[in-house]
Formats: sequence, structure tokens, C-alpha cells
Amino acid sequence: MAIITLTSDWGHKDHYAGAVKGAIYRSLPEAQIIDISHDIPSFDLNQAAFIVKHFYRDFPEGTIHIIAVNGEASIQTPHTLVFHHGHYFIGADNGVFSLIFDDKPFKIIEIDIIQDSDYFTFPARDVFVKAACHIAAGKPIEELGPVREKVMEKMAFRPVIQGDMIKGHVCYIDNYGNAFTNISESLFRSAVNNRRFAITFRSPNYRISSISTSYKDVPQGEMLALFSTAGLLEIAIRDGKASTLLGLKPDQQIMIEIL
Repeated sequence: MAIITLTSDWGHKDHYAGAVKGAIYRSLPEAQIIDISHDIPSFDLNQAAFIVKHFYRDFPEGTIHIIAVNGEASIQTPHTLVFHHGHYFIGADNGVFSLIFDDKPFKIIEIDIIQDSDYFTFPARDVFVKAACHIAAGKPIEELGPVREKVMEKMAFRPVIQGDMIKGHVCYIDNYGNAFTNISESLFRSAVNNRRFAITFRSPNYRISSISTSYKDVPQGEMLALFSTAGLLEIAIRDGKASTLLGLKPDQQIMIEIL
């Protein structure tokens, strides 16, 4: 049974998700379709990549992931299939694949198939579904189009260490208002090396000097820092929304001073 995940910026008001699911079931009645998220901000590749990067390994190998964010094709951004770490990823090569993977994808195919529609504004239904069904049928992925050597590179902001300072930024806000940063636990541990530190953002008034292991390590309403299950430094407020109460948003700078 094929497992196909859907990640998109369609929202839940319109017909798009239903149309794509119907097209899949028409060809693969036995398919298992998993909605990951349809609430990604319109055209936001960074948010889409963050979500896909941190869920796909929890699915079994062989899962097919459709990424329908800014999915129209052009000469610069062709429809593409990426096979990596045992998973299949289908979308436009608009930079999203380079944001998902930290290493070079194992195999890259430029999708060259005839779509069923004369319209070119709904590739998730008219192209991505056909590619997914081809894979689910066990056919060689090379039949979908020519092999490519690399995907489009989109530079992701990475944390930097300058002297006794780590500089990073907020890269994602979850539904609870927790702010995920791009500072990994491994980078933090190696740089801080058991020394005292202070995490600051917006102004010196927002200052955290310890790492919690649970949201309940602090009293209700207090801010805290911990490492999320994604392995990233997270700023939160117990039983509150850090994004609203602390004014945190994507791309906000986060500073860690090593004392």
C-alpha cells in the first residue's frame, strides 16, 4: 500500500486538497494519503522545508512526499523528483529541496510526463499525482524523465560564532507560539562547553540563562529555552505563546553570549 503525504499552502477553504486526493484515489484506490499541513504561508519555501525536513524520517522508507508550495514549473524551476534516504519527494525545483537536505540528494529526476489537463496552474493534481502513482506502481523512476546532477540551491541562513557570541535567528513558529531557532543542540554544546551563557533577543530585558528539559521546569507564564525534538534551540513560555508575548517572529535575531 502506497503512503503519500501532502504538504501545501492551499489552506482548508478551497477545493485543492480534495481535488488532489480524488486524483490519487482514482488511480490508486488503496493509497494511504496523509495530510501533513495545508497551512503553510503562501509561497513560503522556508516554512515548507522546515516541516518536511522534520517529519519525513518518521515515515517508513518508500513513502512518497508531495510538496505543493510554489509548484508551477519554469525553465529555471522544473518539476522534479528527488529520491533520498529511501524516500521520494515531488515538487518544483524552486530551492525547497536544498533547504530540506543537508547533503546532496541520492538521485534527481526532472519530471517529463504528459499531463491530463491543458491548464498549467495546478501541477499537484495534473503532474505530481501522476508521478506519485508511477512510483507507487513500482515502475522505474528513470521513466519519468532525465537524471539531473543537482537541485537548485537556496541559501539558508546559518548560525555563526563570533568570538564568545553565537548569532542565530528564529526559523519557525509552531501552533503553540513556540519559536524554533536555527541553532542546533550540537552547535550550542560545542560552543558553550559547560560555561555560563545568556540567550537574548529583541532587547537585554529578554534574557534566559539556563536550558530547561521540560516546559514545566518553570512557573506558569515564565519564558524558557530548551532543545526541541528537532534538535534545535526553542524559546517558549509555559502555557503561553512566546511568539505573541515576546514579539518573536521568523528571522528575528537570537544571540547567545558565552560568559
